[in-house]
Formats: sequence, C-alpha cells, structure tokens
Amino acid sequence: MRTGPAGTEARVAAGPEAVPGRQRDAERTRAEILAVATEEFSERGLAGARVDEIAAKTRTTKRMLYYYFGSKQGLYLAVLEKAYLGIRHLEQGLDVEHLHPTAAMRALTDLTFDHHEAHPAFIRLVSIENIHHAEHLRGSPILSGLADPALDVLGGILERGRAAGLFRDDVDALEMHMVISAFCVFRTANRHTFRAVFGRDMLDPADRDRQRRMLGDLVVEYLTAHVGRT
Repeated sequence: MRTGPAGTEARVAAGPEAVPGRQRDAERTRAEILAVATEEFSERGLAGARVDEIAAKTRTTKRMLYYYFGSKQGLYLAVLEKAYLGIRHLEQGLDVEHLHPTAAMRALTDLTFDHHEAHPAFIRLVSIENIHHAEHLRGSPILSGLADPALDVLGGILERGRAAGLFRDDVDALEMHMVISAFCVFRTANRHTFRAVFGRDMLDPADRDRQRRMLGDLVVEYLTAHVGRT
C-alpha cells in the first residue's frame, strides 16, 4: 500500500505522471499492466496470481504497480472493472433504435454471444469473483455504472416491443439479461467439463453459427409467445 510522504515513498508517490511529457507513457504502462494482470488473475485467481510475475512480464517494478493500483487487491479490482466496462461499452454502442424490436433483440444476443466467446478471461474473472462472494466488486466506486448500460439497452428494446404489441408484458429486463448471459457464459465457462463428460466441444467452430442463432431464437420465441393469442 502507499505510505506517507517521506523518504523513498514520497518519490514513488510523485509518480511518472508528475513529470511533464510522461502522461502518455504512464497511460500505456497502466494499460499494459492491466492486460497482463487480466491473464494472471483469470488463470490463477486472486490468491494464486503473483504481483512479482506481473511486474516482470510488464518490465516494471512491484513498487510501480503499487503506485498505480495501491495493492494487489486494488490491481485485481481494476482488472475486474476493466472487464465489465468492456462489455458495457459495447452494449452502450449498440445502435438498435432503427431496428425492428425482434431484430434489435437478436443484435443484443449476438453481441453478448460474440463478446463472451472472444473474452474467456472475462468469464473466468466473473467466476473467481463469485467464489469471493463479490466482496471486491461491491467495493468498486463505479459499481452503479456496471449495471445501468446493460439494462438500459435491453429495457429500451423490451419497451419498444411491448408498445408495438410484439412482446409479452410480463418480462423483467434483469431476468432477460440473466437468460442471455446464462447461455453465453455456460458454453465458455463449462467448455472443458462438458467436453470431458459428453465428448463434445461447445466452442467447436462448426457449431458456432447454429448456437448463435439458437440463442436469438430462444429469446425471441419466449418474448413473442402467446402475444395476441386467446
């Protein structure tokens, strides 16, 4: 942890960002540390990851890591935040207002499917944090911003679909988010045990397009079930 403004620690506290012209290098270093730490924490967990190893792989020092992130737990939380912000940024950037509600819903399921498949480290980090009962994530100063983007986009699509008489009116946005996430998380998180038990790789490229369509079909069929029927 950072200490008081005396001796060596005072010089560390000044940090590279205090030097004119070093801001860009500092941002690049911080980003590199987060990238390496993401792999370390997702592969080894909070307890197993070693700050010395992360420092060595980023050609920096343990002291400099603590300057940027305060502690090992602070670095771990920063990794978690970055992982969540990545998917939230994509959700916020999803342009669906001009789409038919069912097409918009499929665009959202496609985005989630693609992201979770392409970022297995995100899935592992979420699993690890659940082992810790989300004790670190609950302390995040940006926690409130990690939920709203996902539910805002999804809620907007649901609202448009209901207004058009297309979607059932008993659907909760958070529960729909859970359904979509459950499908996407499962095929990545349980890939190895599923293959060991059933002899089938859920991430086999030959099955990808069909599974992607399946998710969209499941969600749209549920949302439109019984609408306008007697």
